[in-house]
Amino acid sequence: MTPGILFIVSAPSGAGKSSLIKALCKTQALYNTQISISHTTRKKRPGESHGEHYYFVNHNQFQNMIHQKKFLEYAKVFGNYYGTSRQNITNKLQKGINIFLDIDWQGARKIRRIMPTSRSIFILPPSKDELKRRLYKRDQDSITVITQRMTQVIDEMKHYTEYHYLIINENFDRALIDLQAIIRSENLSVHHQAIHHSSLIRKLLES
Repeated sequence: MTPGILFIVSAPSGAGKSSLIKALCKTQALYNTQISISHTTRKKRPGESHGEHYYFVNHNQFQNMIHQKKFLEYAKVFGNYYGTSRQNITNKLQKGINIFLDIDWQGARKIRRIMPTSRSIFILPPSKDELKRRLYKRDQDSITVITQRMTQVIDEMKHYTEYHYLIINENFDRALIDLQAIIRSENLSVHHQAIHHSSLIRKLLES
């Protein structure tokens, strides 16, 4: 079984990473792709459900998982905890599933250190004004939270240099094509293809 590839995707809130990942998973006919579902202590937003968007747990449950070392990484963001299950990621990769992990730059840094074969992608908005417009348009956060997010945007975006790929999400369809190209190219890498086609390559090289 060829192991799946872990793709880390980060961006400031409102840059469109979640929408791009969801669209990608619907269009990637050639590769088995899934979105990693994180655990969080934050409240459910309208339209969200447990086990589909997040695993919603309370603070005590989250702390117990930390003590049991069940997270590959976790972080506290705007007063709420978010964490990536070690077992969920490992099991799916072993089954040959490509996993998309939507986390911030701090979590991405930890994951790259633990799993150096992972690939990371940073998504930038075309401007700060457009980013603010998108945050207001999605109507998911209060004005106070949006203001807090905007004050952290510049610091977050400075970390794009730590990633393998960079996408500017000015046009959604174009950004989706760029994301698809990254996934396809990584699955065609020598390392990945050598594992996937090991039997064929061995026969071709027999003298």
